[in-house]
Amino acid sequence: MEKPSKETLEKWHKDPNNWKWGSFFYYNKEDQRLLPPKRISWMGWTVNFANPKSVALFVAILVFCLLSVLYAESLK
Repeated sequence: MEKPSKETLEKWHKDPNNWKWGSFFYYNKEDQRLLPPKRISWMGWTVNFANPKSVALFVAILVFCLLSVLYAESLK
């Protein structure tokens, strides 16, 4: 798959149809990036909920955090 141009990435980012609940969830089936920038780019990155790999990464991070907390609690 060909990498999208800067113009295409900018178009996707600015398209309000790719943002659900205002600017809370990014959902774009064409965008294959795991962590695209948030609506306000300087705030970091977000998950593309239309990309299964991006969602899997998000779930893996959540599971890791949960297991870390549970492990730390078991050490007490």
